[in-house]
Amino acid sequence: QVQLVESGGGLVQPGGSLRLSCVLSGRGISLYDMAWYRQTPGKQRESVATIIGGGRTNYADSVKGRFTISRDTAKNTVYLQMNSLKPEDTAVYSCNAVSRLNPRYTYWGQGTQVTVSS
Repeated sequence: QVQLVESGGGLVQPGGSLRLSCVLSGRGISLYDMAWYRQTPGKQRESVATIIGGGRTNYADSVKGRFTISRDTAKNTVYLQMNSLKPEDTAVYSCNAVSRLNPRYTYWGQGTQVTVSS
């Protein structure tokens, strides 16, 4: 059974940085396209960053140039490096894995809270 566990959230001042981690257990991470999503109360969940295939990445316009998604296959972990954080980045960030062999199989982590405030 595939499980995703996120860590690294917390409280940070505007302009600061955080790195989120998501460990995938149960299968090799190279079998999955990985993504980070975020959600705030009353708003729809939005895709923040994705890493697919051989490592191609894609970002939401709101985070381009500030966030970087990366993957360490040896550690079965995907990261989200967040720099120049803004109050509007405050959200619950969740990790998502979609099977490359069968996209019907998708998994979510429990989420980690990121709060950007002075």
